[in-house]
Amino acid sequence: MLNPVSSVKCFGGQQNQYMHRSTSLNCDMHFSVFLPPQAALEPVPLLYWLSGLTCTDQNFVTKAGAQAAATDLGIAIVCPDTSPRGEGVPDDAEYDFGMGAGFYLNAIQEPWSKHYQMADYVINELPTVIAQIPNLDTARASISGHSMGGHGALTLGLTHPECFRSVSAFAPIVSPTQCPWGQKAFAGYLGDDKKAWQAYDACLLMGKAKEHLPILVDQGRADTFLEEQLKTEMLVKASADAGYPIQVRMQDGYDHSYFFIATFIREHLQFHSRYLGL
Repeated sequence: MLNPVSSVKCFGGQQNQYMHRSTSLNCDMHFSVFLPPQAALEPVPLLYWLSGLTCTDQNFVTKAGAQAAATDLGIAIVCPDTSPRGEGVPDDAEYDFGMGAGFYLNAIQEPWSKHYQMADYVINELPTVIAQIPNLDTARASISGHSMGGHGALTLGLTHPECFRSVSAFAPIVSPTQCPWGQKAFAGYLGDDKKAWQAYDACLLMGKAKEHLPILVDQGRADTFLEEQLKTEMLVKASADAGYPIQVRMQDGYDHSYFFIATFIREHLQFHSRYLGL
């Protein structure tokens, strides 16, 4: 059952939050949906937004300023949480593992495997849940995200091209098998067998992709995580080696913050609108 939590008017549309019992994550989950005013009259396409480490479904909603562009274009925005939460869900004391750091994968190691099935949640469960919301055209969907969420958008788009029309990312973790954030998360959720890690690394997935979706990536040159964690140059090389055409834009002076996202979110929504039949 889908339970409304809150609703506020925003740029002529409605910014809503919902709660439901997730069967794939075995806990109650919150997610947010911006419905543009067009949704009151006809079905509208949607963009899934996957947030980064420490975020909930509310960070993008309150900081990115995406609702104005979404209203202009007639796109709904669906923002899931970044991990399972609640009593009985295992956690870690550090910010980059456990709650708020689900990494959009399906955990196979205990105690994480009972709850941390974020790939299944985004791909299989969430679309059926949001289908209960009137005038969301779930057949016309694209996906985007930031940092850990950019990793999720890229990997889910590459492995499930049938679910999305286009993909974009802000400052994504492009090769989690090669950076500290990813190595810690993968070792905990997936174990020591690094073959299992390969299914969630965008650079490794480029060469295996059976379908080429349009992809746009923005990365700030002033991002303090660029060299150690994000490694954008690896994605550029991987796409070239695989013959997978993508657009990567390096933005001078921009960092890892939501100020960066707010600056370019309209351009990302316009990019997706071209493939969503608008």
